[in-house]
Amino acid sequence: MGHGQPRALFVGAATVDSIALVASFPHPDERVVADDLVFAGGGPAATAAVAASRLGVPAAFVGTVGDDEDGRRIVAGLEEQGVDVSCVAVARGTRSGASVIVVDRARGTRAICARPGPALDPSLVAEAVSGAEWVHTDHVGWGAVRAAVRPSGSQRPRLSVDLGYRVDGFSPRGVDLFAPSIEALRAVHGELDPEALLKAALDEGALRVVATDGGRGSFGADASGERAHAPGVPVEVVSTLGAGDVFHGALLAAHVRGLSLEDALLYANTTAALSCEGLDGRSAIPTHDRVEAHLRATSR
Repeated sequence: MGHGQPRALFVGAATVDSIALVASFPHPDERVVADDLVFAGGGPAATAAVAASRLGVPAAFVGTVGDDEDGRRIVAGLEEQGVDVSCVAVARGTRSGASVIVVDRARGTRAICARPGPALDPSLVAEAVSGAEWVHTDHVGWGAVRAAVRPSGSQRPRLSVDLGYRVDGFSPRGVDLFAPSIEALRAVHGELDPEALLKAALDEGALRVVATDGGRGSFGADASGERAHAPGVPVEVVSTLGAGDVFHGALLAAHVRGLSLEDALLYANTTAALSCEGLDGRSAIPTHDRVEAHLRATSR
């Protein structure tokens, strides 16, 4: 791991994305003129790593790219944001993960066509997580991370998970920071209110649960009995692409900084909301100073 041990390690997917902003989704065989077209890095864990790094928390990304131009762009994009890429593997003879994304400005929705990247190397993940303070993983990295970080292991890193039960056999047991959406919790536990949904996840063995609920903000609870809610943050939204990934990176950055549960929710909500001022998932991610300034201004 280069430049000393980062305080936050992010394991999972990294992609290169082509993103078009259109007035409305085209009909079959229709040609439309895009209001904007950008190329940017993506992937849940990779974007979360960029968010943490931009917020001033040393971050490293562990993943695999192909030996193609897209892979080189993915790695360069992470390096430009100060993310340690010394544990990024290159799989020979494969293509990197990539997506084509169309954002519907009128409805605020998007369509994503994704090409998955090469599989993670479990041995690389096991080596990288040893000694980390926090490890955050998405659905791509979960299997390798779970094998490397056992729930009852001594001196293990604290584990943050963003995958919302999307992996077969997933259980939040022993996860220090489980961060699904309210929608994902309802898909498993039924149409319960947020407090009951958080309790259900805690009963499954999660140590702390933070659930996002769109414009209604986020809810948090932990095994000690602490509860918190932070409202959504109004901004001029261009696109919500990547906002959830930014939220997770900011949430982890807040935990590394030692913020209380309520303050961590406010910090992550604000960071994710400000990131929506850009079309792609990364270009508008704010710095720590900007987040703090926004929090001060809105608390008056």
